[in-house]
Amino acid sequence: MPGRIDKSAWHTPKLSAASHELDPYVPNSGNLGYRVSRYDLGLDYRVNSNRLSGVAVITAASYQQLDRFSLDLATGMRVDRATVNGRRARFSHRLGKVSITPASPIPPGGSLTVEIRYRGNPRPIRGPFGDVGWEELDNGSLCANQPNGAPSWFPCDDHPEAKAPFRIEITTDTPYYALANGRLVSKRRRAAQTTWVYEQVEPMATYLAAVQIGQYERITMTDGPVPVHALIPPKLRAQFAVSFGRQPQMVEAFTEMFGPYPFREYTSLVTEDALEIPLESQGFSTFGANHCDGTLEHERLVAHELAHQWFGNSVTVARWRDIWLHEGFACYAEWLWSQHSGGKSADEWARHYYAKLAAEPVRVPLADPGAKDMFDDWVYKRGAMTLHALRLRIGDGEFFALIRRWTEKYAYRCATTEDFIALASTFSSASLNDIWHDWLFTPSLPPFPALA
Repeated sequence: MPGRIDKSAWHTPKLSAASHELDPYVPNSGNLGYRVSRYDLGLDYRVNSNRLSGVAVITAASYQQLDRFSLDLATGMRVDRATVNGRRARFSHRLGKVSITPASPIPPGGSLTVEIRYRGNPRPIRGPFGDVGWEELDNGSLCANQPNGAPSWFPCDDHPEAKAPFRIEITTDTPYYALANGRLVSKRRRAAQTTWVYEQVEPMATYLAAVQIGQYERITMTDGPVPVHALIPPKLRAQFAVSFGRQPQMVEAFTEMFGPYPFREYTSLVTEDALEIPLESQGFSTFGANHCDGTLEHERLVAHELAHQWFGNSVTVARWRDIWLHEGFACYAEWLWSQHSGGKSADEWARHYYAKLAAEPVRVPLADPGAKDMFDDWVYKRGAMTLHALRLRIGDGEFFALIRRWTEKYAYRCATTEDFIALASTFSSASLNDIWHDWLFTPSLPPFPALA
């Protein structure tokens, strides 16, 4: 195991530098001509009617003259008013885009403060990835945005590289707990409504923004050095203590392996509803009641979602073709936790899943699996196998030093497969090109990696 790291160390948040290129995996998402530097969302949500009204204030800077520009917002939401730098602006809203014409053109390098007032009944966006975005529950709601569902509930530049800090203010019915990204900075109750205000100071991709609403009980599992909290239905308290009880130890183990936890605290939320898969958001993860059954059967998923705080939420892909940098790392974290907690070793899990990969060959490379396949299970497992092959080649000391350097260098930023390859080369005196060729860029499965 790698040496222990000072858990009190914190990275300094940096704004991500957007490349301003649209992503062919989600060709209708993202916008050109400007770069967002902050979102301020004021939301009012009525649970019984699934009615959302919002005011989004988006601060941005142009990198070319803007006679007109656009934001992503699902057509299920209705825009009532748009202003740019305090002046009314003409707008149209169709095909998931709000096109805005400012009263005066914005010059290159000019600042924009865009205010959008909107309302509607939010619902998931349907597409090749299933239904993604705002989802109504039996008793509340949740957001599951990956990869292009954020516009189901707020106007945005929906591209993973367009990271920015957020302030989210959500007013909802008083019996309900409203969780959003970042630290809860205020809570005000007025009559039958409660307003919750969260500040997410570390830059965040839009797909990671989320508001989860339900009748939950809040539990603090540990208050330091990384506070770990939970929001659960009271009836699941006993089951939660077993299924999620080792999260504080998980945080400690992953901090040692991957580097300092990148955010101020971590929360796991369990809904009253069953969910097909858990969901990662920046600073918290959401699980279904079916993942909280009083056993350790789903603990690998608990580890997986926690690992995404480093791999996906802090270090985020610049383009969706590189999704293995999220899912391969999170899957490998499952295997590392298993070994750390006394279960099967990472090598045993690698051999187990290698056999499954061999039985179901694919025809596309891991480094570019295609939009249709990017969330397929083989991407997760082959990504983890790639890391295992690298670890066997360069040894534990260099491997974990590389991972800690990766999470430090690209903290709160975006990165690509080429960035990882370049960084890994500095942790090996010999060429690693055969690993990348065999595991990332060639569809056929190479032989199981041998210990160097």
